[in-house]
Amino acid sequence: MASYDVIVIGAGPGGYVCAIRCAQLGLKTAVVEGRETLGGTCLNVGCIPSKALLHASHMVHEAEHNFAQMGIGVARPKLDWPKMLAYKTGVIEANTKGVEFLFKKNKVDWLKGWGSIPEPGKVQVGEEIHEAKHIIIASGSASASIPGAEVEIDEKIVVTSTGALDLPKIPKKMVVVGGGVIGLELGSVYSRLGTEVTVIEFMDAIIPGSDKEIVRSFQRILKKQGLDILTGAAVSRVETLKTRARVAYKLRKDDSEHELDADVVLVATGRVPFTEGLGLDGLGVTMTERGQIEVDAGYRTNVPGLYAIGDVIPGPMLAHKAEDEGTALAEMLAGQKPHVDYALIPGVIYTTPEVASVGATEEALKEAGRAYKAGKFNFMANGRAKAMMQGEGFVKILADKETDRILGAHILGPNAGEMIHEICVAMEFGAAAEDLARTCHAHPTTSEAVREAAMACGDGPIHA
Repeated sequence: MASYDVIVIGAGPGGYVCAIRCAQLGLKTAVVEGRETLGGTCLNVGCIPSKALLHASHMVHEAEHNFAQMGIGVARPKLDWPKMLAYKTGVIEANTKGVEFLFKKNKVDWLKGWGSIPEPGKVQVGEEIHEAKHIIIASGSASASIPGAEVEIDEKIVVTSTGALDLPKIPKKMVVVGGGVIGLELGSVYSRLGTEVTVIEFMDAIIPGSDKEIVRSFQRILKKQGLDILTGAAVSRVETLKTRARVAYKLRKDDSEHELDADVVLVATGRVPFTEGLGLDGLGVTMTERGQIEVDAGYRTNVPGLYAIGDVIPGPMLAHKAEDEGTALAEMLAGQKPHVDYALIPGVIYTTPEVASVGATEEALKEAGRAYKAGKFNFMANGRAKAMMQGEGFVKILADKETDRILGAHILGPNAGEMIHEICVAMEFGAAAEDLARTCHAHPTTSEAVREAAMACGDGPIHA
């Protein structure tokens, strides 16, 4: 039996970051992970492999549609799907091996196997029981099924994001159930590779909860790119046939029933906390109505010495949110007083163009009765974006009408996922839109659009 200061269950972004930070702060730390590789869903079957395929498929799109306009003469790209998958696998291996190296560098023990908590202060991995002053649950999430629908996922014809990242061949037709981040990213990958993609979303618009002006423009762009998007549609059944699947759905506006056949159906209706096999019932851990672990501001459960972070607790299911929580908890255990600002966690969709947001939407501000002003700048007026042939989209900054303090920002366009962070930093320091407007930005960059949108909150932008 080994004894530790901290045992973390789960080696995803929340778990491994927490463990490394604990070790840096002098705590004897171990991580329990049953996968053959570290990094959790994100590095193995989520964020990282999907970004590899998004990048590769974007290169295909550039070669097919934009190279000729730039004076680059090439033959039509020949898709080698097995090689593209091998490239994706190589990216995964580089990242997971990197985490393994960081464990060795920081002297974090990897307890290989699936963990359970037989009693407070103890973690069982296989036949071995280990003791710890602090046990942290960072077991992540799993793909959710379609609410109220008959569906059986086989990861061959009816797949989750896991199966969609490893299909044996590029399908001719794909139905994506769910118009959120995962569905739109993977739908974009296959659409660029020649698949006929139909997205079915239950709500009246894709990416529910996002700024509506962004959503309208984004949906129009995706349709122009070839994605067929059906909103306000409830899927009732996904039937697996011999070599294809049939999706039955009902339009909510008129209750009309319809069917679609596809080679592959991707179920991308969100994710649910994964706590199976941990023994939480036996410990009497308090759970929320949504199956999440209830914690206080210090990530403590109701069981002494037991904590939880990431996708298993309330809040957005984002890798960087889990990382921040892991870092904060490690520092709390070491006696520090860190803080996670949940109002300033950015969200990004890695399509082309990208979508990024932080803070309040216009709709939320209106609902709260907050007096605000909106500054907007189109990428079509940005020199760098036009040179990149990515002039679609815009930056929108929302600021308090009286104080000019930035309340939220929404970007649809090139490099949106990178540009959102200067706004995050500005908001973290309570900046006004004028502060951004008066900060010198290098020319020519797409980030100049952020400055111009901030200027639009005042006297107006220069280039529009």
